[in-house]
Amino acid sequence: MGPPRRVTRGRPYDPRVSDAVVRFGLVGYGFGGRYFHAPLIAGAPGCALVGVVTRSPERRAEVAAEHPGVAVHDSVDALVAAGVDAVAVSTPAETHSAVTDELLRRGVPVVCDKPFALDADAARATVELAEREGVLVSPYQNRRWDSDLLTVRRVLDEGRLGEVRRFESAFERWAPDPAPPAAGGGLLRDFGSHLVDQALFLFGPVDRVYAETHEVGPEAEDDVRVLLHHTSGMSTHLSGAWRQGAPGPRFRVSGTAGSFVVTEPMDGQEAALVAGRTPAGEGDAWGEEPESAWGTLHLGDSDEVVASERGRWDQYYAQFAAAVRGEGPVPVDPWDAVATATVLDAARLSAAEGRTVDVAAVVR
Repeated sequence: MGPPRRVTRGRPYDPRVSDAVVRFGLVGYGFGGRYFHAPLIAGAPGCALVGVVTRSPERRAEVAAEHPGVAVHDSVDALVAAGVDAVAVSTPAETHSAVTDELLRRGVPVVCDKPFALDADAARATVELAEREGVLVSPYQNRRWDSDLLTVRRVLDEGRLGEVRRFESAFERWAPDPAPPAAGGGLLRDFGSHLVDQALFLFGPVDRVYAETHEVGPEAEDDVRVLLHHTSGMSTHLSGAWRQGAPGPRFRVSGTAGSFVVTEPMDGQEAALVAGRTPAGEGDAWGEEPESAWGTLHLGDSDEVVASERGRWDQYYAQFAAAVRGEGPVPVDPWDAVATATVLDAARLSAAEGRTVDVAAVVR
């Protein structure tokens, strides 16, 4: 892919920011930009949030209140002209590809929120563009650093479940609105991007997909069920629901020697950020889960509560900044986003036609 480019167009570096610090811009200050990106960029070692693109007067006021001194711009052009080293894109899903591709053509490294693209063809085109231009790009799959997923990975590495045969994963919430917001690209693309990425991250490629969805409008599902058959022989069962009054267990991993179950519906880092807490403010306490949220290892007649790993969303931007400085790989390989989008394409086709779909059949 070649060495990463360091873009410093427009005004010179602020002398208060050392040359070792990667200057990030952020495009979009809705829920995702405000809570999942801005505080994590601003508090990450080796990173500085220097500019935000938003035209909304309300959001501009929020930036001023929450990140004093950070410039607010009306356009991507103005942000790039002001001087940035990298940009995070947190705009509505249907704009992700266009905004990311524009930045890559300008030589600016990009972090793109999920869904990385609306389909696999668009995801592949963006990754290939990044490779041709020699510019870094990475999908924002922050939930690889969820406390519960990190704990599942540790339990798997310890081998106490025996031969693992089934992985069950649910993102189920109760929301007052009858349908998820359209900006997420639909529930299958929105929640599904995380669910599928985590399954591929843990258990590798998928060769067959079966899906069922409950549609409440065009590209708007409020309930999805997806069954993945991995090439390794593993079976993954994924569930996403927007109006589920009794959310199911977050994870259940079953093997020949036992099962590991996490009943708490969601890692606590999102709630902490929405409440105004940050990794910078909490230090080593960030991402710690209360004992009530720990999972349980069931081994025949015995049960064992397993202490959770710390959630580490704080690591993503530090790793991306290191990649921009040429000190390591991006935190999530962009080709992983293509793999996730391909599985989601197969799931949409499966749900539409009511049949199992071979993933190879949707790869062009």
